[in-house]
Amino acid sequence: MEEKRKISADVNRAVELLKVLISTPSISREENDAADRLQTFIERSMPVKFEMHRHMNNIWCIAPGFDAARPTLLLDAHIDTVKPTKEWTTPPFTPIVDGDKITGLGSNDDGASLVTLLMVFYYLCENPQSYNVIFLASAEEEVSGKNGIEAVIPFLPPITCAIIGEPTAMQPAIAEKGLMVLDCVAKGVSGHAARDLGKNAIYEAMRDIEWFRNYESLNSSPLLGKVKMSVTQINAGTQHNVIPDSCSFVVDVRSNECYSNADLLQIIRDNVGSQVEPRSLRLNSSSISLEHPLVARAVSLGLKPFGSPTLSNQALLNIPTLKMGPGDSVRSHTANEYIYISEIEQGIKMFIEILDGLKIE
Repeated sequence: MEEKRKISADVNRAVELLKVLISTPSISREENDAADRLQTFIERSMPVKFEMHRHMNNIWCIAPGFDAARPTLLLDAHIDTVKPTKEWTTPPFTPIVDGDKITGLGSNDDGASLVTLLMVFYYLCENPQSYNVIFLASAEEEVSGKNGIEAVIPFLPPITCAIIGEPTAMQPAIAEKGLMVLDCVAKGVSGHAARDLGKNAIYEAMRDIEWFRNYESLNSSPLLGKVKMSVTQINAGTQHNVIPDSCSFVVDVRSNECYSNADLLQIIRDNVGSQVEPRSLRLNSSSISLEHPLVARAVSLGLKPFGSPTLSNQALLNIPTLKMGPGDSVRSHTANEYIYISEIEQGIKMFIEILDGLKIE
């Protein structure tokens, strides 16, 4: 009975904080107010004394009794949201509670995971483990910004492994696809459209675009499938009667764990005639072994590992990471985004089952 009352209190606190976060706009790179309110909430609600730090709009807490000789688990969830779309029929920054359902921007992605992992962190502070625990509310995740988790890592002690809180219906995502965005330019020679002069850059680009369309990666992942390349933007020409001498297009590349972004870039440059420049090579695919203690404990509880097509902070951490949290990814970035309170409660309970007494090496 005592444990039920404790979980109920944690859920109430989580919902209270979630409503605060929804009502405080925190679009990527504009999270300052939300970070302020989160910091105030933590200061007022901490069950035991622990270290709290802040760098820009990132806030992290270190559980009491930190010992550098022990392994360290990071619990990360992001504070920022995407911009609301025009399709919202309810006020995106007003939390609307209807029975078990809470509607509001960031409720599912990633507010529910953030408040859930904070309550789990509180539990682990009151119930010390054989490992250290750090909770991180990170900024700029939705834009893979430089002032997000990457900016925090240098301030943290060495991290052994991490749980990345994202909406996965509390199923363990043990791999996720990477991302590389390419700016491509096909070159031609301008000329009058009425004459057989010039070299049409659009036609040059078409050959390369067709290659991207038909590309089949040799190595397919059991969890993530094949590498996916999609041409998503194109631009060429100045007027109807001038053969264009340049055609630019953008390619979205989603890698599996069989290839690094650098590997794929070389394959692409070897096969297309256009100039190809990556915006970044840093967002590689990631995966964690089925034998890792985090995954093994989740599987022992009947959870089903899977591969995720969406990107998260996993891509920026060169350590074993498990992506998992309450909510459903299909609700993310959609109008009238929502979460169920019962999903938050289930998340708190399930994370405690996984982490309480876990042996991390």
